[in-house]
Amino acid sequence: MSETSAGWAKSERQRERERVRGSRARRSASIAGVSTVVFIVLVVSVVTNSPGWPRVQASFFDPAWFVKALPNVLSGFLLNIKIFLIAEPLILVVGVLVALARSVTAPAFFPVRALATLYTDIFRGVPTLLVIYLVGYGLPALKLQGVPTDLATLGIIGLTLSYGAYVAEVFRAGIESVHPSQVAAARSLGLSHGKTMRFVVLPQATRRVVPPLLNDFISLQKDTALVATIGPLEALRQAQIIATSKFNYTPYLVASLLFILLTIPMARFTDHLAARTRRRRG
Repeated sequence: MSETSAGWAKSERQRERERVRGSRARRSASIAGVSTVVFIVLVVSVVTNSPGWPRVQASFFDPAWFVKALPNVLSGFLLNIKIFLIAEPLILVVGVLVALARSVTAPAFFPVRALATLYTDIFRGVPTLLVIYLVGYGLPALKLQGVPTDLATLGIIGLTLSYGAYVAEVFRAGIESVHPSQVAAARSLGLSHGKTMRFVVLPQATRRVVPPLLNDFISLQKDTALVATIGPLEALRQAQIIATSKFNYTPYLVASLLFILLTIPMARFTDHLAARTRRRRG
Protein backbone atom coordinates (compact mmCIF):
# COMPACT_ATOMS: atom_id res chain seq x y z
CA MET A 1 0.00 0.00 0.00
CA SER A 2 1.20 3.54 -0.77
CA GLU A 3 0.07 6.83 0.65
CA THR A 4 -1.44 9.45 -1.72
CA SER A 5 -3.05 12.82 -1.28
CA ALA A 6 -6.48 11.10 -1.11
CA GLY A 7 -5.34 8.59 1.54
CA TRP A 8 -4.19 4.99 1.13
CA ALA A 9 -4.13 3.34 -2.29
CA LYS A 10 -3.26 -0.16 -3.48
CA SER A 11 0.30 -0.72 -4.59
CA GLU A 12 1.13 -1.92 -8.08
CA ARG A 13 2.10 -5.33 -6.73
CA GLN A 14 -1.25 -5.68 -4.91
CA ARG A 15 -3.19 -4.75 -8.05
CA GLU A 16 -1.17 -7.29 -10.04
CA ARG A 17 -1.96 -10.04 -7.50
CA GLU A 18 -5.66 -9.22 -7.67
CA ARG A 19 -5.56 -9.24 -11.45
CA VAL A 20 -3.91 -12.67 -11.50
CA ARG A 21 -6.43 -14.07 -8.97
CA GLY A 22 -9.30 -12.69 -11.01
CA SER A 23 -7.90 -14.18 -14.21
CA ARG A 24 -7.51 -17.59 -12.56
CA ALA A 25 -11.05 -17.46 -11.17
CA ARG A 26 -12.51 -16.62 -14.58
CA ARG A 27 -10.51 -19.40 -16.22
CA SER A 28 -11.63 -21.93 -13.60
CA ALA A 29 -15.26 -20.87 -14.03
CA SER A 30 -14.99 -21.19 -17.82
CA ILE A 31 -13.46 -24.66 -17.61
CA ALA A 32 -16.08 -25.79 -15.10
CA GLY A 33 -18.90 -24.46 -17.29
CA VAL A 34 -17.61 -26.12 -20.44
CA SER A 35 -17.00 -29.48 -18.72
CA THR A 36 -20.47 -29.41 -17.20
CA VAL A 37 -22.12 -28.75 -20.56
CA VAL A 38 -20.09 -31.53 -22.22
CA PHE A 39 -21.01 -33.97 -19.45
CA ILE A 40 -24.73 -33.16 -19.69
CA VAL A 41 -24.69 -33.49 -23.46
CA LEU A 42 -22.99 -36.89 -23.23
CA VAL A 43 -25.46 -38.19 -20.64
CA VAL A 44 -28.48 -36.98 -22.60
CA SER A 45 -27.06 -38.44 -25.81
CA VAL A 46 -26.47 -41.87 -24.23
CA VAL A 47 -29.92 -41.98 -22.62
CA THR A 48 -31.93 -40.76 -25.61
CA ASN A 49 -30.11 -43.08 -28.03
CA SER A 50 -30.60 -46.20 -25.91
CA PRO A 51 -32.91 -48.88 -27.35
CA GLY A 52 -35.53 -48.58 -24.60
CA TRP A 53 -35.73 -44.79 -24.55
CA PRO A 54 -39.01 -44.45 -26.52
CA ARG A 55 -40.82 -46.68 -24.02
CA VAL A 56 -39.27 -44.92 -21.03
CA GLN A 57 -40.16 -41.53 -22.51
CA ALA A 58 -43.78 -42.57 -22.99
CA SER A 59 -44.03 -44.01 -19.46
CA PHE A 60 -42.12 -41.40 -17.41
CA PHE A 61 -41.81 -38.22 -19.48
CA ASP A 62 -45.21 -37.78 -21.10
CA PRO A 63 -45.93 -34.01 -21.25
CA ALA A 64 -49.70 -34.54 -21.47
CA TRP A 65 -49.80 -36.65 -18.32
CA PHE A 66 -47.44 -34.24 -16.60
CA VAL A 67 -49.96 -31.43 -17.07
CA LYS A 68 -52.91 -33.63 -16.05
CA ALA A 69 -51.23 -34.92 -12.89
CA LEU A 70 -49.77 -31.61 -11.69
CA PRO A 71 -52.91 -30.18 -9.95
CA ASN A 72 -53.64 -33.32 -7.89
CA VAL A 73 -50.01 -33.98 -6.99
CA LEU A 74 -49.52 -30.32 -6.09
CA SER A 75 -52.56 -30.38 -3.79
CA GLY A 76 -51.09 -33.44 -2.08
CA PHE A 77 -47.71 -31.74 -1.84
CA LEU A 78 -49.31 -28.99 0.23
CA LEU A 79 -50.08 -31.67 2.81
CA ASN A 80 -46.40 -32.68 2.77
CA ILE A 81 -45.44 -29.08 3.53
CA LYS A 82 -48.03 -28.91 6.32
CA ILE A 83 -46.71 -32.13 7.88
CA PHE A 84 -43.14 -30.80 7.70
CA LEU A 85 -44.00 -27.43 9.25
CA ILE A 86 -45.82 -29.10 12.17
CA ALA A 87 -43.30 -31.88 12.75
CA GLU A 88 -40.20 -29.67 12.65
CA PRO A 89 -40.83 -27.64 15.84
CA LEU A 90 -42.08 -30.74 17.65
CA ILE A 91 -38.86 -32.56 16.74
CA LEU A 92 -36.78 -29.64 17.99
CA VAL A 93 -38.57 -29.66 21.34
CA VAL A 94 -38.23 -33.43 21.74
CA GLY A 95 -34.58 -33.31 20.68
CA VAL A 96 -33.63 -30.57 23.13
CA LEU A 97 -35.45 -32.22 26.05
CA VAL A 98 -33.91 -35.63 25.42
CA ALA A 99 -30.44 -34.11 24.96
CA LEU A 100 -30.78 -32.23 28.26
CA ALA A 101 -32.00 -35.38 29.99
CA ARG A 102 -28.95 -37.30 28.75
CA SER A 103 -26.66 -34.48 29.90
CA VAL A 104 -27.82 -34.56 33.53
CA THR A 105 -25.19 -36.27 35.67
CA ALA A 106 -26.86 -36.15 39.10
CA PRO A 107 -27.41 -39.68 40.50
CA ALA A 108 -31.02 -38.89 41.39
CA PHE A 109 -31.80 -38.36 37.69
CA PHE A 110 -30.36 -41.70 36.56
CA PRO A 111 -33.83 -43.10 35.61
CA VAL A 112 -34.47 -40.05 33.42
CA ARG A 113 -31.08 -40.38 31.77
CA ALA A 114 -31.62 -44.10 31.23
CA LEU A 115 -35.03 -43.55 29.64
CA ALA A 116 -33.60 -40.87 27.33
CA THR A 117 -30.78 -43.21 26.29
CA LEU A 118 -33.24 -46.04 25.69
CA TYR A 119 -35.42 -43.74 23.57
CA THR A 120 -32.54 -42.68 21.32
CA ASP A 121 -31.26 -46.26 20.98
CA ILE A 122 -34.67 -47.65 20.00
CA PHE A 123 -35.84 -44.96 17.59
CA ARG A 124 -32.47 -44.62 15.89
CA GLY A 125 -32.42 -48.38 15.42
CA VAL A 126 -35.93 -48.79 14.00
CA PRO A 127 -36.46 -47.55 10.39
CA THR A 128 -38.67 -44.48 10.13
CA LEU A 129 -41.10 -46.37 7.90
CA LEU A 130 -41.66 -49.01 10.58
CA VAL A 131 -42.18 -46.33 13.24
CA ILE A 132 -44.88 -44.75 11.06
CA TYR A 133 -46.51 -48.16 10.58
CA LEU A 134 -46.43 -48.92 14.30
CA VAL A 135 -47.87 -45.53 15.24
CA GLY A 136 -50.36 -45.36 12.37
CA TYR A 137 -51.85 -48.78 12.94
CA GLY A 138 -50.92 -49.48 16.55
CA LEU A 139 -52.21 -46.38 18.36
CA PRO A 140 -55.77 -46.50 16.90
CA ALA A 141 -55.94 -50.23 17.68
CA LEU A 142 -55.50 -49.48 21.38
CA LYS A 143 -58.84 -47.58 21.34
CA LEU A 144 -57.69 -45.31 24.15
CA GLN A 145 -59.59 -42.11 24.84
CA GLY A 146 -57.84 -39.07 23.40
CA VAL A 147 -55.67 -40.99 20.93
CA PRO A 148 -55.86 -39.19 17.55
CA THR A 149 -57.34 -41.05 14.61
CA ASP A 150 -56.42 -38.56 11.88
CA LEU A 151 -53.92 -40.29 9.62
CA ALA A 152 -51.83 -37.17 8.98
CA THR A 153 -51.59 -36.54 12.74
CA LEU A 154 -50.45 -40.12 13.32
CA GLY A 155 -47.84 -39.67 10.61
CA ILE A 156 -46.55 -36.51 12.32
CA ILE A 157 -46.25 -38.41 15.60
CA GLY A 158 -44.27 -41.16 13.89
CA LEU A 159 -41.90 -38.70 12.23
CA THR A 160 -41.45 -36.80 15.50
CA LEU A 161 -40.55 -39.94 17.43
CA SER A 162 -38.09 -41.10 14.80
CA TYR A 163 -36.37 -37.81 14.00
CA GLY A 164 -36.46 -36.64 17.61
CA ALA A 165 -33.91 -39.33 18.47
CA TYR A 166 -31.49 -38.16 15.75
CA VAL A 167 -31.90 -34.48 16.62
CA ALA A 168 -31.36 -35.28 20.30
CA GLU A 169 -27.97 -36.74 19.49
CA VAL A 170 -27.09 -33.68 17.40
CA PHE A 171 -27.96 -31.38 20.31
CA ARG A 172 -26.08 -33.61 22.77
CA ALA A 173 -22.98 -33.40 20.61
CA GLY A 174 -23.32 -29.63 20.54
CA ILE A 175 -23.71 -29.47 24.32
CA GLU A 176 -20.64 -31.64 24.87
CA SER A 177 -18.62 -29.49 22.46
CA VAL A 178 -18.90 -26.50 24.80
CA HIS A 179 -15.68 -26.28 26.80
CA PRO A 180 -16.06 -27.20 30.51
CA SER A 181 -14.47 -23.89 31.46
CA GLN A 182 -17.62 -22.16 30.23
CA VAL A 183 -19.71 -24.16 32.68
CA ALA A 184 -17.20 -23.64 35.49
CA ALA A 185 -17.17 -19.88 34.91
CA ALA A 186 -20.96 -19.72 34.94
CA ARG A 187 -21.21 -21.76 38.15
CA SER A 188 -18.54 -19.60 39.80
CA LEU A 189 -20.76 -16.58 39.12
CA GLY A 190 -23.55 -18.22 41.08
CA LEU A 191 -25.68 -19.58 38.24
CA SER A 192 -27.54 -22.79 38.91
CA HIS A 193 -27.16 -25.81 36.65
CA GLY A 194 -30.43 -24.98 34.90
CA LYS A 195 -29.50 -21.35 34.28
CA THR A 196 -26.03 -22.38 33.13
CA MET A 197 -27.54 -24.67 30.53
CA ARG A 198 -30.12 -22.08 29.49
CA PHE A 199 -27.96 -18.96 29.26
CA VAL A 200 -24.45 -20.29 28.60
CA VAL A 201 -24.36 -23.81 27.16
CA LEU A 202 -27.47 -24.06 24.98
CA PRO A 203 -26.93 -20.80 23.03
CA GLN A 204 -23.39 -21.86 22.10
CA ALA A 205 -24.43 -25.44 21.33
CA THR A 206 -27.32 -24.31 19.14
CA ARG A 207 -25.09 -22.11 16.97
CA ARG A 208 -22.71 -25.01 16.44
CA VAL A 209 -25.33 -27.58 15.44
CA VAL A 210 -27.36 -25.49 12.99
CA PRO A 211 -25.78 -27.01 9.83
CA PRO A 212 -26.29 -30.67 10.89
CA LEU A 213 -29.81 -29.83 12.07
CA LEU A 214 -30.65 -28.39 8.66
CA ASN A 215 -29.35 -31.59 7.06
CA ASP A 216 -31.74 -33.59 9.23
CA PHE A 217 -34.61 -31.34 8.21
CA ILE A 218 -33.74 -31.79 4.54
CA SER A 219 -34.19 -35.52 5.10
CA LEU A 220 -37.43 -34.81 6.97
CA GLN A 221 -38.81 -32.91 3.97
CA LYS A 222 -38.34 -36.02 1.84
CA ASP A 223 -39.51 -38.50 4.48
CA THR A 224 -42.88 -36.80 4.79
CA ALA A 225 -43.68 -38.95 1.74
CA LEU A 226 -43.48 -42.02 4.01
CA VAL A 227 -46.74 -40.91 5.64
CA ALA A 228 -48.45 -42.03 2.42
CA THR A 229 -48.01 -45.64 3.57
CA ILE A 230 -50.78 -45.25 6.17
CA GLY A 231 -53.19 -43.45 3.83
CA PRO A 232 -53.01 -39.63 3.77
CA LEU A 233 -53.39 -38.20 0.26
CA GLU A 234 -50.06 -36.40 0.07
CA ALA A 235 -47.99 -35.95 -3.10
CA LEU A 236 -46.65 -39.50 -3.39
CA ARG A 237 -50.06 -41.03 -2.71
CA GLN A 238 -51.71 -38.80 -5.29
CA ALA A 239 -49.06 -39.73 -7.85
CA GLN A 240 -49.51 -43.41 -7.02
CA ILE A 241 -53.27 -43.25 -7.52
CA ILE A 242 -52.93 -41.65 -10.96
CA ALA A 243 -50.06 -43.93 -12.02
CA THR A 244 -51.83 -47.17 -11.08
CA SER A 245 -55.13 -46.15 -12.66
CA LYS A 246 -53.66 -44.86 -15.94
CA PHE A 247 -50.55 -47.12 -16.19
CA ASN A 248 -48.32 -44.10 -16.69
CA TYR A 249 -45.55 -43.13 -14.25
CA THR A 250 -45.16 -39.48 -15.19
CA PRO A 251 -46.98 -38.42 -11.98
CA TYR A 252 -44.02 -39.81 -10.01
CA LEU A 253 -41.80 -37.42 -11.95
CA VAL A 254 -44.10 -34.55 -10.97
CA ALA A 255 -43.84 -35.48 -7.29
CA SER A 256 -40.05 -35.85 -7.55
CA LEU A 257 -39.64 -32.39 -9.08
CA LEU A 258 -41.77 -30.80 -6.36
CA PHE A 259 -39.62 -32.36 -3.64
CA ILE A 260 -36.46 -31.24 -5.45
CA LEU A 261 -37.74 -27.66 -5.66
CA LEU A 262 -38.28 -27.74 -1.91
CA THR A 263 -35.06 -29.41 -0.81
CA ILE A 264 -32.43 -27.78 -3.05
CA PRO A 265 -32.81 -24.24 -1.57
CA MET A 266 -32.50 -25.70 1.93
CA ALA A 267 -29.43 -27.69 0.89
CA ARG A 268 -27.70 -24.62 -0.55
CA PHE A 269 -28.59 -22.62 2.58
CA THR A 270 -27.05 -25.39 4.71
CA ASP A 271 -23.85 -25.27 2.65
CA HIS A 272 -23.74 -21.49 3.08
CA LEU A 273 -24.06 -21.75 6.86
CA ALA A 274 -21.42 -24.48 7.04
CA ALA A 275 -18.98 -22.41 4.96
CA ARG A 276 -19.62 -19.35 7.14
CA THR A 277 -18.97 -21.41 10.26
CA ARG A 278 -15.66 -22.64 8.85
CA ARG A 279 -14.62 -19.08 8.02
CA ARG A 280 -15.41 -17.92 11.54
CA ARG A 281 -13.30 -20.70 13.01
CA GLY A 282 -10.42 -19.78 10.74
